[in-house]
Amino acid sequence: MNRVRLAIVSTHPIQYYAPIFQLLARARGLSVRVFYTWSQVAAGSVADAGFGRSITWDIPLLEDYEYEFVPNVARQPGAGHFWGLRNPGLTRAIEAWGAEAVLVFGWNAASHLAALRHFKGRLPVFFRGDSTLLDRSSWWRTIARRAVLSWVYRHVDVAVAVGSNNRDYFHWCGLPHERIAFAPHAIDVKRFADPDGAHEARAAQWRRELAIPAGARILVYAGKLQPKKDPLLLLEAFVDCGAPGHLVFVGDGALEPQLRARAAGRTDIHFLPFQNQQAMPAVYRLGDIFVLPSRGPGETWGLAMNEAMASRRPVIAGSKVGGARDLVAEGVTGWMFESGDLQQLTAVVKRALVCDRATLNAMSAAAELASAHGSVEAAAAGIESAVLQVARGNIEEQFAKASHGTPKIQSRARTSPNERG
Repeated sequence: MNRVRLAIVSTHPIQYYAPIFQLLARARGLSVRVFYTWSQVAAGSVADAGFGRSITWDIPLLEDYEYEFVPNVARQPGAGHFWGLRNPGLTRAIEAWGAEAVLVFGWNAASHLAALRHFKGRLPVFFRGDSTLLDRSSWWRTIARRAVLSWVYRHVDVAVAVGSNNRDYFHWCGLPHERIAFAPHAIDVKRFADPDGAHEARAAQWRRELAIPAGARILVYAGKLQPKKDPLLLLEAFVDCGAPGHLVFVGDGALEPQLRARAAGRTDIHFLPFQNQQAMPAVYRLGDIFVLPSRGPGETWGLAMNEAMASRRPVIAGSKVGGARDLVAEGVTGWMFESGDLQQLTAVVKRALVCDRATLNAMSAAAELASAHGSVEAAAAGIESAVLQVARGNIEEQFAKASHGTPKIQSRARTSPNERG
């Protein structure tokens, strides 16, 4: 059987997507080329406003798959605004390559939306995004948003959902369940394994450098220090809970001065600067529990949770974190709280700091087991299956399987309030 030629449209090389592209390139049923639309980052450095610096990732993102950077003529190039990606040659490049199907990552850029519109009715059009309904708006904004999004998704044949909240969003936008496939939001789980103990050794060294006593219970926050992730709420909850333990913030961002000022004089709150990808398996092992307290808007998944769980760490997550619904089973892989609720987070933090070691060890093992559901292998298999089912005309079978939703560990208690916003 001939391999289906799948053109993938993405903004720029991203550490979470490159491993999926590499696996798709090796898939028996597909021939893949990625068309990057932010050509200005071809040199490898990306300006990240959240970290307040330019980032050059320390893992290879352009190996083992075909790609090309399509010239971007935008006056202010970037992936953060609609007119930041203008690629007049994009559709011609895809057609010249001989694509038989197109997968577009994200529509909120001029060229990506143009590609959806151009190829609809010409080739099967697949779409990948991670938006949710968690961020509430006024009634009139909701009506306007739904009208616009319904129009956008009329140009999509199949949406490939990353999780339960994302699936609900696509359905709300007008796509019937039979046109929503599934491929999980994913990480390279194997990269966070620690077969020789090297990551644990590096984490232990960090703890000594931070003067954290052996055996102390430690919470870790790793990410951008920005309002939507609400690290200030975590700091206040830790201070208020009164339980013995330590809190480590890893990252940079606009809120760092406020966090340091609030923590001044305390020996149980620590700060480390931004750490690149190769250090992250040790970063998560620096603590016993990972915390992502985000309130949004726009915290559509939270892949740091996947990484922490793959590192054998249970997680505490806010209800506005898009992936928490699928990843956090209460008392099994972690705990949830209502985003923005200091009292709830304080109670959860105290529970995590005082729970017995046997319970924590069991939760660590459960978290690692659950992380396998969000592997890049599973994501690549989901995308390949959806594309091949359409190419072979067996679309109904794939859609029926996809509509059943994402794998989820059975929770011992309700993990979150109704998240359909």
